[in-house]
Amino acid sequence: MSSNSGSDLKVTGIDFLKSQNTLLHHTDEYNIENLVVRRGQPFLLQLSFSRELKAADKLSLRFGIGEKPMKTRGTLMSLSMKQEKDLSGWQISIVKNSGKECLLSVTSSPRAPVGKYVLNVKTGTNIYKPPNGPIYLLFNPWCKDDVVFLDDEAQRKEYVLNDTGCIYVGSAYRIYDKPWNFGQFEEFVLDACMYLLDNSKLKLINRSDPVSVSRVMSALVNANDDRGVLMGNWSGIYNNGTSPVDWIGSVSILQQYYKTKKPVCYGQCWVFAGVLTTVMRCLGIPSRCVSNFNSAHDTEENLTVDIYMDEYGRIENGISFDSVWNFHVWNDVWMKRTDLPEGFDGWQAIDSTPQEQSGGIFQCGPCPLKAVREGDVYLPFDGKFVYAEVNADKVYWMVKKVNGKDKYIKLNTETQDIGVNISTKAVGQDKREDITAQYKFPEGSKEERKAMERALSFIRPSGLTPRAHMPSAMPMAGALSQPAALCVAVSKTGVHLEITNKEALYPGNPLELVITVKTSTPGTRTIDLAGSCQLQSYTGKVEASLGCVKETIKLEGKSEMQVPLKIAADAYMKTLSSVEDEVLIHITAIAEVQGTDYKLTQDTTMRFEYPPITIQMPETAKLNKEFTCAFIFKNNLNVPLDNCKLLVEGLGIFKMSTFDQGDVKPGRIIKSEITCTPTRLGEKKIIAKLISTQIKGISAMKAITITE
Repeated sequence: MSSNSGSDLKVTGIDFLKSQNTLLHHTDEYNIENLVVRRGQPFLLQLSFSRELKAADKLSLRFGIGEKPMKTRGTLMSLSMKQEKDLSGWQISIVKNSGKECLLSVTSSPRAPVGKYVLNVKTGTNIYKPPNGPIYLLFNPWCKDDVVFLDDEAQRKEYVLNDTGCIYVGSAYRIYDKPWNFGQFEEFVLDACMYLLDNSKLKLINRSDPVSVSRVMSALVNANDDRGVLMGNWSGIYNNGTSPVDWIGSVSILQQYYKTKKPVCYGQCWVFAGVLTTVMRCLGIPSRCVSNFNSAHDTEENLTVDIYMDEYGRIENGISFDSVWNFHVWNDVWMKRTDLPEGFDGWQAIDSTPQEQSGGIFQCGPCPLKAVREGDVYLPFDGKFVYAEVNADKVYWMVKKVNGKDKYIKLNTETQDIGVNISTKAVGQDKREDITAQYKFPEGSKEERKAMERALSFIRPSGLTPRAHMPSAMPMAGALSQPAALCVAVSKTGVHLEITNKEALYPGNPLELVITVKTSTPGTRTIDLAGSCQLQSYTGKVEASLGCVKETIKLEGKSEMQVPLKIAADAYMKTLSSVEDEVLIHITAIAEVQGTDYKLTQDTTMRFEYPPITIQMPETAKLNKEFTCAFIFKNNLNVPLDNCKLLVEGLGIFKMSTFDQGDVKPGRIIKSEITCTPTRLGEKKIIAKLISTQIKGISAMKAITITE
């Protein structure tokens, strides 16, 4: 053993210089003892030795990931001063060597697997293991050589660092936001993500690839195949778990999962998307929640979704396996696609809601938005499914009893109704950004027609075959010959339908709905009008039929007539109380012009309106100084709200809290207060949500700025 100063060189301590490193790596918000850094970017380590470090001394740092780190597998990096660069692309250099202290700079490879690295320092034959645990290495959207590099600071702040946001829900023309706490920096959330990575079947080396990581996480966030995070449930009965509408963020879900290592009950699409956004942002992959309105669930991949109704326009559950969801929420993640031909970098769709299996597992994506837009649906992964969600045609059928047998009459095809107002939260502001144009060309444009033809050439042309589980007496028209005929039908008859509400739709009040029939061309027409109103869940499942109307009306020339459809409160309040989901009001109208074959269908979805929650607090507060936050709600409805619970959470200010408010009679005001002490600087958001037996959808969000 050579030792040039008579004593072995030993490491007596390592300072991970946490506050300095994490600030430069944008990881200072993580609530964890360990050092968290991003790949491809230098971080500093301060080593203390038993004596001064000399040129002849042997010193090497070993970073290992996984159970058995090996150089040959790229899971063990051994960095010594002698060689500038390790074969794996990691680098080490001495910044400053003075006395018994030595400041080192370590740069990991921008292609390194993400995860927990154990550091050992070898000096001669001595090995030092630092007591402060493993170092966490994440993806780095700030690093030009990382495949998740995002060249826009405002976007990085939103899609990687913003821990609050909102998810858009409701219906296509009545969109509202659901505030959501992503909470990627909260306690145990990073550890939960690491646990998921360890539990995935991913080889360690594939953890360097955001395509593999995002695909496997789309599977692990649902519990269907792999005891993942969340159990999906759309039954309306959630008594042995938390109802999907009760969550206000991902934090309590991921913390519970990490603690119990068992799937958390229950989730629906926005919960899956909220949790997947948290996981992606936590690991350093830029991510956003995407809400698609009138989202097609086309189980047969033939780009048509069949909707069956009775003569009043009431939708019949259970005839078709296809469905149109009022909205569906998935995620986009940002990355280069080195596995694909050029041009498919950027946003990729991934979806963790368990809808269809892909490769035998409930997972979906990543699928390049550009591939969806241009109809390149053969590209991996799951392009056909995503394409159909935003582009399918809706075919309306009427089911009539003829001599005791069901007869199916095709009413019309709606080509522009699926995949509208695709929405995400805008960068840097609490506003909705419409990103439909990133998913599809304008409806009816030349480019859209071309993309559709291209997509159809890859999706089997099954538009020409009758449905397997339907009577075969209904030949399907080819998907592309349909639209033109439809437009002509509308203009030939000159009949238009509109559905509106006269009064605000407050629970406990009658629903005052109006179907307006308009004619725009000369001539006299007799029109048979049928209309109905149903309550449905957001997946299109009918929960109750509330009422219908049938009238024959005569219209001359250019004129219009209003047909009222009034639903008494008693007709729907029972359903509101018995279903644990938030329900939407679905209205359908069918017009048949006598003496012709023309049938026109129009449907729309509306949501109930609710009194607001008011959050009262100062606009700014000081770090570590108490302030009071009050939540005020007045029941302006003329029905009592039973079993009211107020849920509140403020990341960096206070943990999730619940106030039981009992039954709140009409006119009563409830006020809850919380005294809180902010622990983090910057703009923070406080979210409040009120749930009761009758109403699930009242929430509010307010910002406060925390200063030194």
